[in-house]
Amino acid sequence: MIKQHILPSKLSDRFQQGVNLIEIMVAMTIGLFLVLGATTLYINTKKTSDVDDTAARLQETARYAMSIMEADVRMASYWGFNSSSSGFVNKNARTTIGASNSSNYCGADYATDVNKYIEATNTGYLSHNGSILTCPAKDNTASTTADSLTVRRVIATDIPSTPDGNKIQVCSTRGALTLIKSSSATCTNGEIRDLITNGYYINQHSDQDNSTPSLRRQTLSSGPSFIDTEIITGVEDMQIELGWDNGTGPSDTPSVVRYVSPNDLPTTGRIVSVRVWLLVRSDKQDMSFTDDRTYSYADRSNYAPNDHFRRILIAKTIFIRNA
Repeated sequence: MIKQHILPSKLSDRFQQGVNLIEIMVAMTIGLFLVLGATTLYINTKKTSDVDDTAARLQETARYAMSIMEADVRMASYWGFNSSSSGFVNKNARTTIGASNSSNYCGADYATDVNKYIEATNTGYLSHNGSILTCPAKDNTASTTADSLTVRRVIATDIPSTPDGNKIQVCSTRGALTLIKSSSATCTNGEIRDLITNGYYINQHSDQDNSTPSLRRQTLSSGPSFIDTEIITGVEDMQIELGWDNGTGPSDTPSVVRYVSPNDLPTTGRIVSVRVWLLVRSDKQDMSFTDDRTYSYADRSNYAPNDHFRRILIAKTIFIRNA
């Protein structure tokens, strides 16, 4: 016969007791503090990470934009065998070779004005000899406060170009330079190279978003015609100063006498360097941040955006190798 052991009632009650209300509330409060702490840590970490990511993107955008312009500006006035635009023997033909005033050409001789290997516009869209280009900016929304810059040269490759009637080209010899536009052109004792004319400007729109500014470029292409392309989004402003040499020193030793805005460039002397400022803005606003700084650089002063975009300002002086 199996004996059953029955616990005393008081001992049984003691083993069956649960957690009382006070203990539950204490446990819930501790748990709530732990969850709140973890959530706060996550939010702060995420915010710090977002700020770091934005700063990194701004720096990457600025570096990329500047690298594109720097490589082009540095090669301004490169004509192949002949190092000086004064070597062109048919400068007077540049209007007919540059064709017409149609929008495809951006103006009669904008593409072919080889005298001006560097040309800058102070505040506004690209212009040539004081006239706004006939090829419009994207959406006609070029920045009215940013400067613009044009670079002229020939393509720098190991393999010369072949004659092409759909391109504006240069026959480069050691004794002379000649603008050509013919599929049957010859270049005795020299080589043919495609003419490059690039016009950089700031647009208030980008290809992806009309609320985001961008750095854009009008590029001489086959046709010949100009094609407007976006280099990168986020570039809000560009300011230009030109390093001017009065030409009194040795011709092979360029020396900057002073930096001037495009409007103040003397009619004599030569441009030997370009100083570029780029103001880069984040694509999205950060409502926890207010840009209350005042920006003053080049001839732009007291720009106070007072908004929620993060910005970075960079500057670089680019010396022209072929000046």
